[in-house]
Amino acid sequence: MVPRQRLQHFAIHLALILAIMLVAFPLVFAFIKATQSGAQIISPDMRPGKFFFQNLEQAWVGAKLGLYMRNSFIVAVAVTFFKVVLSAFAALALVYFGFPFSRLVFALILFTLMLPTDLLIVALFDLIGKLGWSNTYQAIIVPFLASATGTFLLRQHFMNVPRSLADSARIDGAGPLRFLVSILLPMSYNTIGALVLIQFIYVWDQYLWPLIIIRDPSHQVVQVGLRSLISQVGSPTDWGMVMAGALVTLVPPILVFTLLQEQFSRGFVLAEEK
Repeated sequence: MVPRQRLQHFAIHLALILAIMLVAFPLVFAFIKATQSGAQIISPDMRPGKFFFQNLEQAWVGAKLGLYMRNSFIVAVAVTFFKVVLSAFAALALVYFGFPFSRLVFALILFTLMLPTDLLIVALFDLIGKLGWSNTYQAIIVPFLASATGTFLLRQHFMNVPRSLADSARIDGAGPLRFLVSILLPMSYNTIGALVLIQFIYVWDQYLWPLIIIRDPSHQVVQVGLRSLISQVGSPTDWGMVMAGALVTLVPPILVFTLLQEQFSRGFVLAEEK
C-alpha cells in the first residue's frame, strides 16, 4: 500500500510540475528575449543577454509606455474605487430598504451581466460623442462605474449579516450611511478585496473601448500602447523592446494580486460556506 501511495504522489507531483512549466514557459521565454539584442532575439539562442534595461528604457521613454501605464493606473484606480462605492450603496438598498419591485430590480441588474460591452459600443460611442467626452478620461471611466458583479457579491454578503445588527444600529440612532460605513463595510473586507482585485485587473486589461474612443496618445491606456510598440509594416520590430514592455505591464496586476490574494481566497471561501 505504501509503495502505491508513493507512486500516486510522484505522479501527482510530476503532473503539477509539468503544468507549472507549461504555464510559466511564455513568461520565461519573454523574459529571456527581453534581455537580448536585436540580432540575438531572432535566433534560437535561449541564453539571457545584457540588454534588458536598454530595451526597457527604450519602451518606457522612447515608446511612451510609462505614460500609458500612468493613464491605465489612473483609470483602474478610479473605476475600481467608484465601483466598490456604488456597489455597496446598491447592495445596501437592495437588502435593507423594502422598496417595491426590489427583486425585479436585482434581476435586471443581473441581466446586464449577459450584455457584453462589445454589444453596446455603437450606442456608447454615439453617447460619448454627444457629451463631448472623446479623448478624455471620462470616456474610459464613467461607462464602467456601475458593476453588476460587485452589486451581486456585496448583496449576497449583506444578506448573511444578522438582521439584529441592523436593528441594534437603528435603536442606537445610526442611519443607513453610518450603518454601512461602521458595520457592514468592516465586516466585508474579504468580499471587497476580492471585488477590488477582479475589477482592477479587468480595467487594466481594457483594450477595445479605449482603442475606439481615445485618439489622443496622451490619454491612451497601456494595452493599446503595447500595440504601438510593434512597428508598422515595412519597418522592423524591436522585439526585445516589445518583450520588455509586455513584462513591465504585468507588474501592477501582480502587485495587486499579491496584496489581495488572501482576501480574494477568503472572500470566495466564505461565499461557498454561506
